[in-house]
Amino acid sequence: ATENIMMAAVMAEGETIIENAAEEPEIKDLAKFLNSMGANVIGAGSGTICIIGVKDLRGSTHRPICDRIEAGTFMVAASITRSKIKINGINEEHLKPIIAKLTEAGVYIKTEKNSLIVDGNRELRPIDIKTMPYPGFPTDMQSQMTGLLCTVRGTSIITETIFENRFMHVVEMKRMGANIKIDGRSA
Repeated sequence: ATENIMMAAVMAEGETIIENAAEEPEIKDLAKFLNSMGANVIGAGSGTICIIGVKDLRGSTHRPICDRIEAGTFMVAASITRSKIKINGINEEHLKPIIAKLTEAGVYIKTEKNSLIVDGNRELRPIDIKTMPYPGFPTDMQSQMTGLLCTVRGTSIITETIFENRFMHVVEMKRMGANIKIDGRSA
């Protein structure tokens, strides 16, 4: 929602203030891109963004940041299949909560400049996860981690604090034999 409002507001007349704005890295990156085109976006990455509308935007060249959810999904895929992969073009800071939880589970992760080596060929441990707004553990990685934790011996608990009914995938996983119980906002 924050990104859509930002894009609409850059050419709206007057000043637009977004309160309780998303603070993810993608928001800051979008603001950087819009500003390079002549927009006037201030405060991106904080809870309050101010956008002063402009009449025109100009062309610009921009390289988007790595998609942290996509990178996290590849990290989990390597862990589930007990494989080793290298992911290039990442910003480790954006992936800290994902790296922390996978490491806690026993996945070996080595960070290099703008890349990660993920080695999931290890005996993994159960962990608990609580989704939180950025910079906490991303809710959009919750279903991938559910799949991974189904391959681990022991009990893990995932608590969803962002969205209601975010465990819809669990019904299908249970049909495939997963041993998962849902209790309110936890599975």
